[in-house]
Amino acid sequence: MSTSPDRDILNVDEAAALLGVSVKTFNKVLHSEDLPARKIGREWKFSRQHLIEWVGAGRSTDFYRETAEGGTPEERRTAGWRMKMD
Repeated sequence: MSTSPDRDILNVDEAAALLGVSVKTFNKVLHSEDLPARKIGREWKFSRQHLIEWVGAGRSTDFYRETAEGGTPEERRTAGWRMKMD
């Protein structure tokens, strides 16, 4: 399903298409991040502009937060990548 550029309020399918990800991936982000959304009845609704702002405000460094005790990156699904942090 393609998104209409004149629609300000999107459903899950349209929001996933706007961000260029699958609905499955979008749902994972919806339930694990602070995604700007509102649940109305049984359906999630999203503001096109707020989704764009949310993506634009993100920083990749936030993904690699440090732990309080050791100063090493938190255990994440990417922990096996062993990325060197500056």
